[in-house]
Amino acid sequence: MARFTKDLTLNKPENFVEFVMNDYLQKNKFSMSDWKGEPAYRAGDAMMEGYKFLKWSYENGVLHVEAWLKGSFGGEWNLEGFVGCMQKKPYKESLEQLFTVLQQDIPEGDENILENTISVPVQTVDNTGAATQALLFGILSVVLAFIIPLFGILFACLGYARARMGSGSSKAKQANIGKILCIIGIVVSVALWVLNIILSVL
Repeated sequence: MARFTKDLTLNKPENFVEFVMNDYLQKNKFSMSDWKGEPAYRAGDAMMEGYKFLKWSYENGVLHVEAWLKGSFGGEWNLEGFVGCMQKKPYKESLEQLFTVLQQDIPEGDENILENTISVPVQTVDNTGAATQALLFGILSVVLAFIIPLFGILFACLGYARARMGSGSSKAKQANIGKILCIIGIVVSVALWVLNIILSVL
């Protein structure tokens, strides 16, 4: 297996960890799936950003996380290295943000935190930065589509991945606009690329 793994000692209530993990999975559009017969959460798509996978467990105060990308020929990619770095970097950054949120101090003096619900304010994962990046990359992809189509496609792929992450944030509208711009950027880039090839042949 080629996976990013992390064991994080938290010693926090189980319902707090479950709450934060479920919030992260929801905001990053993960859903329960299957990886070669192994249950795991999956996000992404086959065309634009590839598939991301995540497994987690929490026992005796220690959070265990396994994360990987679907690599070439159905293999696993960890989150290190140059190959696939456009997919790896935002995924790893989102996990680092998750780990920071999980290590926050929980306000004391509220007995309900040990029950089935979280009744005190806690910080959750914030993907507003991804939404802003999606909009920026979307604009760049459309502009570059007319200048250097290859870069237009590159920025569109980067923006599309961040738009999915940002769609669960308070700046969801920005993320959606960025997603639309990325799709336009790809369509224009491919169309101009094909047109350029045809004109070159003629």
